[in-house]
Amino acid sequence: MGSRRVVITGMGVVTPYGTDLNNFWNSLVEGKSAISNITKFNTEQFSVKIAGEVKNLPVDQFIDAKEMKRMDPFIHYGVIAAELAIRDSGITFTDEMKQRTGVFAASGIGGLITIQENNQKLLEKGPGRISPMFIPMVLSNMLPGHISMRYKFTGPNLSIVSACASGAHCIGHSFLTIQENKADFMIAGAAESAVCELGIGGFAAMRALSSRNDAPQKASRPWDKDRDGFVMSEGGAFVVLEEYEHAKKRGAHIYAEVIGYGLTADASHITAPVEDGSGARRCMELSVKEAGISPDKIDYINAHGTSTPLGDIAETNAIKGAFKNSLNKLNVSSTKSMTGHMLGAAGSIELVISALAIKHGVIPPTINLENLDPACEGVNLTPNTAVKKNVDYALSNSFGFGGTNCSVVLRKI
Repeated sequence: MGSRRVVITGMGVVTPYGTDLNNFWNSLVEGKSAISNITKFNTEQFSVKIAGEVKNLPVDQFIDAKEMKRMDPFIHYGVIAAELAIRDSGITFTDEMKQRTGVFAASGIGGLITIQENNQKLLEKGPGRISPMFIPMVLSNMLPGHISMRYKFTGPNLSIVSACASGAHCIGHSFLTIQENKADFMIAGAAESAVCELGIGGFAAMRALSSRNDAPQKASRPWDKDRDGFVMSEGGAFVVLEEYEHAKKRGAHIYAEVIGYGLTADASHITAPVEDGSGARRCMELSVKEAGISPDKIDYINAHGTSTPLGDIAETNAIKGAFKNSLNKLNVSSTKSMTGHMLGAAGSIELVISALAIKHGVIPPTINLENLDPACEGVNLTPNTAVKKNVDYALSNSFGFGGTNCSVVLRKI
């Protein structure tokens, strides 16, 4: 660990449960699923008809009407989540502070809805009807760009796109940036909005998605032997990271301290993880080592746990390997069983959840875990019911296509 300590002082979310952080947390603790039938498009021809949709988001309360039209929905979600995190932090940024404030933010896929809409215009009406804002609306790095412009943050600005690990990598690198004295404040997170014909159709063509259309709320079932793929979701989540001494001096509310960040590659397959979980195991081990603690200190792991046949087994093997001597004291859960999989935003939403687990002393459950897959035995997966437990150290896992792995360790202060 470097000499500068880094803490989370603000958090904001846009989810299928809404934007209220307390309601979001209470819904998870109560085991409520956010998955329902897709309403954003006609699913008649689609094998998958379910997702976690953001509904009734009052975008116009946050973003000027003219600006709204120049942003893909993923940017709406990200800008709003960042705004909520900044409000939650209670920081009043002076001009001097803004020069030491950076934004690392991303989307795993970018503006897929805008790509789909403009492709339709091209095919139906010709190239002259493509929006002049098309390119700026779809780029992932327009999310940190818009956030920095909105607040005049002139510190480091970066988009780390790593599929479903994007949000986690943005937060991990933000931690390093403050630790290395390249900024004092970082606004970090990710957003995703890919619930559209192209997004659902594309993942369904890969056979990655659950097609349990008759029971949407039962469809995401990590580690259950009847799981049949992940459920796509959408939303955004951001944290405000702040140098600890500054946060303490201003009397900030501190959710947790970021103390470890590990990243590795499977170097094996474009979509499938290494079956023995070796890449994920090394990633967790690196994050714990950087945190300067022993593996037995970890109380809770918010797992990547997507509900895919291969991924869940690989991650279980990784956890068994990395925490073999302390499995009896370790709680693991997959909150994707409730939220669905927010793709690039998954890592940031799950880091928020991990920080809330530390704050409230509660482990959110893995719902729909009715018949444990024998290949996933040997780990306490916190089935179906939340557990009260003091959480001093939590670890959040995020893994992405291309074999990219990310783990972040948080500590209670």
